[in-house]
Amino acid sequence: MGSQRVLLREGEGNKMEEPLLCRRNLEEEKRKITWSGFAEELKAVSYMAVPMVAVSVSQYSLQVVSIIMVGHLGELPLSACALAVSFANVTGFSFIVGMAGALETLCGQAYGAQQYQKLGSYTYCSILSLLPICIPICFCWIFMDKLLVSLGQNPEIAVEAGRYAIWLLPALLAYPFLQSLIRYLLCQSLVLPMFLSSFAAVLLHTCLCRFLTYKTSMGIAGAALSTGLALWFNVILLVIYMRYSSACEKSRAFVFKEVLSCVKEIFSYGVPSAAMICLEWWSFELLILLSGLLPDSMLETSVLSICLTIASLHFFVPYGISAAASTRVSNELGAGNPKAARLSVIVATIIGLIEPIMVVTVLLPWRHVFGYIFSNEVEVVNYLAQIIPLICISVFMDSLQAVFSGVARGTGRQHIGAYINLGAYYLVGIPVAALLCFVAKWRGKGLWAGIVSGTTVQALVLALVTASTNWQKQANNARERMQEKPVAANNGAA
Repeated sequence: MGSQRVLLREGEGNKMEEPLLCRRNLEEEKRKITWSGFAEELKAVSYMAVPMVAVSVSQYSLQVVSIIMVGHLGELPLSACALAVSFANVTGFSFIVGMAGALETLCGQAYGAQQYQKLGSYTYCSILSLLPICIPICFCWIFMDKLLVSLGQNPEIAVEAGRYAIWLLPALLAYPFLQSLIRYLLCQSLVLPMFLSSFAAVLLHTCLCRFLTYKTSMGIAGAALSTGLALWFNVILLVIYMRYSSACEKSRAFVFKEVLSCVKEIFSYGVPSAAMICLEWWSFELLILLSGLLPDSMLETSVLSICLTIASLHFFVPYGISAAASTRVSNELGAGNPKAARLSVIVATIIGLIEPIMVVTVLLPWRHVFGYIFSNEVEVVNYLAQIIPLICISVFMDSLQAVFSGVARGTGRQHIGAYINLGAYYLVGIPVAALLCFVAKWRGKGLWAGIVSGTTVQALVLALVTASTNWQKQANNARERMQEKPVAANNGAA
């Protein structure tokens, strides 16, 4: 009680205008720094991270199911579908996901500050802001066949890919709703509805895709249409939950004037967030293009595609941790609890270190036979075994950078993350990859080693930025952002 009175007197000395809020925050801070508080935070992060992994895998599996179904139609439809999905991810889906990342800052901090009406306004504004962005992307997809031909792709494959992209347009239009609603629910720790709706969407997509692809004359177009219908089904389920759930009662009100006033904030955080994601995503796609310039391009491209598949599948786990870290940090900063936010970072970092250790202990000992999962060619399996040690390093760095990227989004510093990603991948990763591949003659190993160097730089710089964070200042910034008085206690500086 004596220490509590000292803390309260410090709050009084700083002339807090909200004594009850100050007392609540100080008690929360005291609770969070104990071992029981650590265990509680570990439980909170895990509670959000595990379902988010399932949600991410479910969304990714829509594309996987489509490719598998189309693959049984023949080599041409399979190549066209894979090419169209890759092009759609790079030119459309990745940007929408990144722009919606603004809500991880704004909705998370609004919820922590108990500004529930702002929570809904930010979500509605995100949807309304992202829909117009889909218009130029739609034109890009409509003329995808011509763009692919101009980039040197096989005209026959390009035409089929363009047909797939046109029927994929409903999926693009569903994305602003889906990604905004996911973050709306995530910042409130309402993860179960997201998991159930995503799982239901996968089941619907599997049945529809099989019917439209094989039982109708649509073929490859049926797989694309099925993806869009499944995503809209997911959106409808989330909208129903938002409309009728008592958990969303305080935040679902639509105030048109307030929604319009949020546009500037959505873009100020969304554009850097999109840059963070796109700059990293595009660097890996560029890696595959560079592999096509090598003498044995078929082998190199095949092996690097397998490496990218392994890295992509693994990334869903740290992405779940990243989303949980972003939510917990933004919630605590919005509530004015800087020490609790710092503890969330520590817990997420520990999880982010343990998870890749578990992956590496499986991947490394089985590296000489692991490739048979993807190919029966001995040459491919042996080459992959040589690159797997580099993949293990990539797994570690991916986990760490994902956690620290989530912290950057939670604190509203996406612009710093964007600059770091630009420098890490385009000033370090890609140039080093080109030198090791073409000058040092390391071929595909050199390309992957170069991208690992970029990821390492990204993780280390983000770690330095996180370690040097003044959490009290971030809490003040969050409260000011929510138009409340800043927290005056100076107990969270790092």
